[in-house]
Amino acid sequence: QVHLVESGGGSVQPGGSLRLSCAASELTSSRKCMAWFRQPPGKERERVAAIDTASGYTSYADSVKGRFAISRDNAKNTIYLQIHSLAPGDTAMYYCAADSGGPFSWSDCAGKANFPYWGQGSQVTVSS
Repeated sequence: QVHLVESGGGSVQPGGSLRLSCAASELTSSRKCMAWFRQPPGKERERVAAIDTASGYTSYADSVKGRFAISRDNAKNTIYLQIHSLAPGDTAMYYCAADSGGPFSWSDCAGKANFPYWGQGSQVTVSS
């Protein structure tokens, strides 16, 4: 069982930046596929970024490339999502997700949508 806790959300003005954190209960230094998703009000959940916690390989949805950056700090068992140039369209609940740590290929991780472990979410609201 992997327990995930997100933090760092809040209300931000357009053009601002935020860094979301996801603390994991298990060592992220053991290779895991982890990802950030978001769900805007009334819309479906969207995967925005994924990371291989061992290699540091990352992937992004086309809609966020250039503005979002996923990273990890294995010493803290934490992954991050840095978001720049926030716009009202980025308003959503942001969720962290993790796989169980079994063998996987990077191509599977990069496109993975179904994860067994999820955090409770962190709300990001962008408005003036």
